[in-house]
Amino acid sequence: MKKATTLTLAAAFATLYVAPAFAEQWNVSLWGKRRAFTEHVEKLAELVDQKTNGDFTLNISYGGLSNNRENLDGLSIGAFEMAQFCAGYHRDKNPSITVLELPFLGVDSLELERALSEEIYQHPAVKKDLARWNATLLMPSPMPQYNIVGKGEPLTSLSDYDGFTVRATGGIGEAMERVGAVPTSMSATEVRQALDSGVIQGAAFAPHAHLAFGTVEGGQWWTTNLNPGTVNCPVVVNTDALESLSDEHREALLGSVDEALNHYIDFYQNNTMARWQPKLDEEGIETVTYDEDEIADFRGRVADPVAQAWIEENNARGLPAQELYDQTVEFIETYKAEHGGATE
Repeated sequence: MKKATTLTLAAAFATLYVAPAFAEQWNVSLWGKRRAFTEHVEKLAELVDQKTNGDFTLNISYGGLSNNRENLDGLSIGAFEMAQFCAGYHRDKNPSITVLELPFLGVDSLELERALSEEIYQHPAVKKDLARWNATLLMPSPMPQYNIVGKGEPLTSLSDYDGFTVRATGGIGEAMERVGAVPTSMSATEVRQALDSGVIQGAAFAPHAHLAFGTVEGGQWWTTNLNPGTVNCPVVVNTDALESLSDEHREALLGSVDEALNHYIDFYQNNTMARWQPKLDEEGIETVTYDEDEIADFRGRVADPVAQAWIEENNARGLPAQELYDQTVEFIETYKAEHGGATE
């Protein structure tokens, strides 16, 4: 009788006890160090942890999981569940999103860069392209226009770029090549050493990267308005891992993206850019500003030819390249018309 009572009580407690949600841990592969470029990932990890009471955590690694050029490869085999990469590092792996790296698209704010990326990421051809790596695009890493920190005599006109060796990736590299420069596509973590040793004479980065990777300390001059374009560096997740999440954890992740991106843009504008000019002054960096005629000449030599070459190359890959390009250009025009051409 006592045994039966014990069993009955155990059964009753079992009906009242609800097991805690399964604890989920994802590994996230980044590189370098924490900086403006990674603030949305850091914020995402914070929000997911809060929303799930610690049952779902993102373990962020800066270079400990993979080389930055191999993040897509590692993600595809499940070596980690989330990663950041830049399209220009390996254009053959992700040709569809390199449309966002074409020079002189006219993107003039972080908000527009964010909205444009999110638009193009939803295109079926882009989703199919990234699906080859078992990857789902989660969010962009909006960056302002790139400019160059250089060593030696400042390049005060476009003709001075002939033979100039510069770290420049993707469409920015193509733009520089068309004015006679010699672009190279080394990873960001290699740039300062290459600049110091004379392997390159300059580097094209957004301000946060010049700060983070020390080029501003190693340089002597800075272009204020070359503005050839930017690079597209999405955060992606392993598709199988995403689909295996519980509904609660998936909602915590996906439902935190907007807030993480809002934090990113606010941090970039109010922290990074607030430090940029004082740092240039501190290091005695000379500023180089080109007149409107030179910028118009640069744009005329680069924008249409590079875009047309991109379309032809990617049509041959089987991508709807003209459609992707047209959608990109039309979205920018519509956004500016609706938002008054807002700038950073």
